[in-house]
Amino acid sequence: QAQLVESGGGSVQSGGSLRLSCSASGHKVTSSCMSWFRQAAGQERERVASIPIYGYTLYADSVQGRFNISRDNAKNTLYLQMNNLKPEDTAMYYCAARRTIFPYCSPSWSDYYTWGPGTQVTVSS
Repeated sequence: QAQLVESGGGSVQSGGSLRLSCSASGHKVTSSCMSWFRQAAGQERERVASIPIYGYTLYADSVQGRFNISRDNAKNTLYLQMNNLKPEDTAMYYCAARRTIFPYCSPSWSDYYTWGPGTQVTVSS
């Protein structure tokens, strides 16, 4: 059974950095669209970044230039490097996977089959 487990969240001050990790088991990150979503209190879950099975990575406009998504195929792990963090980045961050043969990553959380439990990121001003 496919499982995802996030780690690396925490509390930082504005302008700081964090690197989130998502360890996958039961499936290969190279055979899935892998995405990071986040959900702030009282708001809908939104896609932050995606990495398709091949092709270009995708980012939300709000994090473009500050966040970087990557994966380590040997470790079967997904990462999200977050730099220049802002208070509005405060949210629960989730790793999600959708197994596919196409180089496309949906921006809709309902299209993903496998989710991690999430890791909290808090940015103070």
